[in-house]
Amino acid sequence: FCIIPYGRGNSRSVPAGEIVGSVKSLVRQGFNEVVLTGVDLSSWGTDLPGTPPLGDLVRRILKFVPGLPRLRLSSIDPAEVDDVLFDLLTTDTRMSPYLHMSLQSGDDMILKRMKRRHSRQDAVALCAKLRAARPEFTFGADIIAGFPTEDDAMFENSLSIISEIGIPWLHVFPFSPRAGTPAAKIPPVNGVIVKARAKTLREAGAAEKAAHLKTRIGQEDKALFEETTFGRLPDFSMVKVDNPAPAGSLAQIRIFDATPEHLIGQVIG
Repeated sequence: FCIIPYGRGNSRSVPAGEIVGSVKSLVRQGFNEVVLTGVDLSSWGTDLPGTPPLGDLVRRILKFVPGLPRLRLSSIDPAEVDDVLFDLLTTDTRMSPYLHMSLQSGDDMILKRMKRRHSRQDAVALCAKLRAARPEFTFGADIIAGFPTEDDAMFENSLSIISEIGIPWLHVFPFSPRAGTPAAKIPPVNGVIVKARAKTLREAGAAEKAAHLKTRIGQEDKALFEETTFGRLPDFSMVKVDNPAPAGSLAQIRIFDATPEHLIGQVIG
């Protein structure tokens, strides 16, 4: 269904040594957070000698760049979290307790038709396991509304997985056909229905986000500031303060309130 692979070709992994060197350089320049990203981050290493898993890269970064305060992952496939990566996510406090999943759907038949590598239960089980080991974990996800052949029951499976996992950081996309992809040849879902389903999914995500933010009131945490009054907490929550720290710095925050969109706090150290 996605046109990106046709445009970029096969995945190409940057060798671990080069990545570690880049992270070292960023830390020397004063950067406090590094985000590992890629079009298909989960496939890192499959084209390298020995086919190392993503967890091996993360382990090397944490080992050889001890001065890095915070490491975060961008979107990954929930079926591709290897044992080493899971252990690091749940035991190393420099790893942000946040995972954004390329979920796409909560229905197994739709996932199969999308040729995804995970099932609904794979995603649910992974999130439950991560939260059991590290309760502060939060999750983001991409979900497509109205993939061809998606009926009401299939849509309800996508809707229900938002609350079943508890996904406060939701990205919803209405399906749109891309010429040259197999999905473009399948009879589409009515556009009015697709739009309505996307709206319902976004509303469910907004409710999860508001509920999550309320749980943070009264807590303290470290925020990474950009050139605004907003800082980003390790679990991806945004916090607004009247006394921001310098851009690029990490600062201790006390949280005293929340809106449906962000936390409200103050820098205390």
